[in-house]
Amino acid sequence: MTATPDSIQELRKTVARLRAPDGCPWDRAQTHQSLADCLIEECVELLDTIDRKDTAHMLEELGDVLLQVVMHAQLAEESGHFDFARVAGEVNDKLIRRHPHVFGDAKAGNPEEALSRWEAIKATEKNNNGKPDSIFGGIPPRLPALLYARDVFKKMGKNGLTDDSLLNSSKLKTLAEPLNEGLAGAMLFELAAACRLAKIDPESALRRYTNRLIEKIESADDK
Repeated sequence: MTATPDSIQELRKTVARLRAPDGCPWDRAQTHQSLADCLIEECVELLDTIDRKDTAHMLEELGDVLLQVVMHAQLAEESGHFDFARVAGEVNDKLIRRHPHVFGDAKAGNPEEALSRWEAIKATEKNNNGKPDSIFGGIPPRLPALLYARDVFKKMGKNGLTDDSLLNSSKLKTLAEPLNEGLAGAMLFELAAACRLAKIDPESALRRYTNRLIEKIESADDK
């Protein structure tokens, strides 16, 4: 198919037609909740093409992820909450707001400075929305446990919370020094396999440990 400037609008019309009273029974039966697993599956399939550097199939998988966005926007429009145009407008406004070094007079000389500015603006927005002021507040709690733990550790490092009272820093350095992608993959696989033998769910175990670590840090901050 040849892409045109109207391709997005054509996709929106197709999804709306599928959801129409005389549309597809399956599409008409879907809700935000019923589509949640589909969204996760499509994102995982996209990540697989990225890992394999398979740009030919990445095109298809990006389309499947976009379909999920358009479908959720269609459901929201039908219920009178928002539409696809507002979704696009919101994210466009956020990109401009969080890049004052591109669209304003601020400066960012490297990727680290740009990311730091983004996170500082994001934290201000979250606080203005009445959300709890927590160093972990920006981490989606439904991330896969491994990504969740990684992001929590990243926040801990940025806030000077990697001392031995919370983590064995010398052990971490010893583990990290010889580490490469192949060795990390082997270690993670062996740990997952060992959990299977021990009848432990590694996803739940890691998530619970990470949450206990967050609770320990936040309870100490409250004292």
